[in-house]
Amino acid sequence: MIYLQRKPQYDPKMTFWEKVKSQISDIGNLSDHIDTAAAEKSIRGNIYFKGANVWILAFSIVIASVGLNVNSIPVIIGAMLISPLMGPIFGIGLGLGINDTSLLKSSLKNLLVMMVISLIASFLYFLITPLSLSNPTELLARTNPTIYDVLIALFGGFAGIFELCRKEKGTAFAGVAIATALMPPLCTAGFGLADGNLAYFAGALYLFMINCIFIILATYLTVKYMHFEQYEFKDARTAKKSKRIISIVTLIVIIPSLWSAFVMIRENQFNEDVADFVEKNKDQYNCFIYDYKITHRNGSKVEIFITGEPLTAMDKGNLIESAKEFGIEEDQLIINERNIMEGANEGELLKSIYERSDSEISKREDTINALEEQLQQLKNSKLPYIQITKEAVNLYPTIKSLHIADGANVAVEGYEQTEGLLVVVRTSAPFTPEQKETFINWLKIRTNSQNVTLYEVNE
Repeated sequence: MIYLQRKPQYDPKMTFWEKVKSQISDIGNLSDHIDTAAAEKSIRGNIYFKGANVWILAFSIVIASVGLNVNSIPVIIGAMLISPLMGPIFGIGLGLGINDTSLLKSSLKNLLVMMVISLIASFLYFLITPLSLSNPTELLARTNPTIYDVLIALFGGFAGIFELCRKEKGTAFAGVAIATALMPPLCTAGFGLADGNLAYFAGALYLFMINCIFIILATYLTVKYMHFEQYEFKDARTAKKSKRIISIVTLIVIIPSLWSAFVMIRENQFNEDVADFVEKNKDQYNCFIYDYKITHRNGSKVEIFITGEPLTAMDKGNLIESAKEFGIEEDQLIINERNIMEGANEGELLKSIYERSDSEISKREDTINALEEQLQQLKNSKLPYIQITKEAVNLYPTIKSLHIADGANVAVEGYEQTEGLLVVVRTSAPFTPEQKETFINWLKIRTNSQNVTLYEVNE
């Protein structure tokens, strides 16, 4: 039984921060909401593969296989909800947590039987199905595990065991069954066997094992945290032997899980680095990177497919140096050039042409937008010459014509340049000094220019 105690009521003498701390502790308190004895009973009752569980597993296998076959996500979700595979997985975590070797052995045996039956059933289905898989996206999604699958399995396992321990049952367990997705990887592995594709088989089975291991790990940690009642051994010798077995199995679960998480984090980072590298160098060196392929077998590597003009030795060197900036070493980069005149794959060439055209169109649109913006700025800065001339004649009727030019005044001594307006005014009678100064000041205000040079020509 769990040993978590209920928090006392707030003491009026508490400080503000003590009340906040107590309130937060009260919110996270589990003592009133969980029943570890009922959870243990429920887990023990669902590990066995007999009776209704046999038929339910058979139905879920067929449903999942059909869903994968026709790329139907709702059908696959239905298979996840029906599948009884979660029972023995939680049983393994519970057995490790309470040192019950009998429960551990029974759970492992039943899980193994369920796996074998699922593989056989899905193998037979995909062997005889008349439906073809022209674009098996749902199958492919179950062959390349990522770090996100690790996180989903771990936190899905936490959610599942917490739901089993909760007194008031909710819908969380159904969500866990959907999120962790145990049945689809097994069916995908069966498809790999039927199709003779060992890469599919290995990838899907690896995803299934990741899900199992991290759900077991989450269950084990939760059982320890909630202080489930430990299994009582008959004698010291049996206790010692059982604890040794439990310790070994625990290490077998924990060490691969930590290693898998580390490997997937590293692979995920490599994938992101490759995407950034390709984006930066997509249309450099008079060629175009139209596709790339990443593999993580025997170390992470990326093969880039290039079309266009052949790369020179200098171009290849620059490309390799650019890859190193993104953490991709030279031995991890494979450059596959395909000259347009060599008659490369039609689909790939069309893809490269379209993508390059899109890139060039985008660049030209950016250039056009920049030029239009500059043109608009020039239009906005253009002076209303006719209106200024009318206003000037109204102020000084002796003006016959007005010439305004926007330019620069360069002094020969020191070659200093001054931006401003050059104004040439033709008058029938000369300006007085006061009129000239007033006219220049008016022009500065009217044209919003600090530098105005006025030349007067008299008729």
